[in-house]
Amino acid sequence: MEPSTAPLTLCAKALSRNYGHRAVVREVSFELKRGEVLGFLGPNGAGKSTTMQMLSGNLAPSGGSIQICGIDLLDRPKAAKAKIGYLPETPPLYREFTVQEYLRLAARLHRVEQSALGQAIERATTLCGLTQVRQRLIGSLSKGYQQRVGIAQAIVHNPEVVILDEPTVGLDPIQIREIRSLIRELGGEHSVILSTHILPEVESVCDRVQIMHQGRLVYSDTIDALRRFRQGETLLVGLHRPPEPGQLAELKGVGRVEVAADNRFLIHFAPQDDPTAGLVSASVAKEWGLYLLSPAQTSLEDVFVHLTQREENERLQPAPDGTASE
Repeated sequence: MEPSTAPLTLCAKALSRNYGHRAVVREVSFELKRGEVLGFLGPNGAGKSTTMQMLSGNLAPSGGSIQICGIDLLDRPKAAKAKIGYLPETPPLYREFTVQEYLRLAARLHRVEQSALGQAIERATTLCGLTQVRQRLIGSLSKGYQQRVGIAQAIVHNPEVVILDEPTVGLDPIQIREIRSLIRELGGEHSVILSTHILPEVESVCDRVQIMHQGRLVYSDTIDALRRFRQGETLLVGLHRPPEPGQLAELKGVGRVEVAADNRFLIHFAPQDDPTAGLVSASVAKEWGLYLLSPAQTSLEDVFVHLTQREENERLQPAPDGTASE
């Protein structure tokens, strides 16, 4: 089933969490469909882990509502939590247990029927690549395998929604690649929420992305929309015989010129003043030797900085009474 036509598995409305007078999460609203992998992106302290704890039912919100497959998490917590699998930032592992023993305990805590226990454990073990280590003590496993065990306990009861909080923290590059591949596979059968502060991680495994900053959502859209956003209104131009940057800046529609390496330039322009045609004509007429002309893709780091700075500026805009908006 395509995510666009799939049923909703999670709906959060105006979710907030305060600690005393300090607001950690502020009016966060979003939806998740079956088969989607949703990335929660933001720096440390943005409110991601607090949001994950509220969505999993481990922390009561100060305001707002959460529905899991149409079940209100606050009104019917047991029924709603039965449809959630959760891996916190620190996996809840018993190091003295074998993988098999631990997953059996997790399945029983999730109230998996005795008749289905073996099948549930086998499925989680196979899906998470733990077959070869199922009889080993968890404490003897590498950090990457321990993360796999943590994910296995989150899916052993075959939940509708899987919530993973920073699942690749502390792993080496090979382990990170393996966990990302596992997350993509989980997205085929479950709805997955992935919390991370690693920018490329979201783009590599997620269908949609939400960026948090100081407890607020400052961006929410598909990965394709994020890629289009990253392109912006900038052209990367390569010239074999380039003129002085000032001559490029005089062309119609060109707003600002940045000099890059290898006779390349970044040409910034307003959306309504695309200078592409003028650049081509001038290059031919003046024999600049145009060899490259393409949209310049902004880094994810630049996108994040742009969004968070914009949100900060809007938050600090003076209100009609002369005070800041917050």
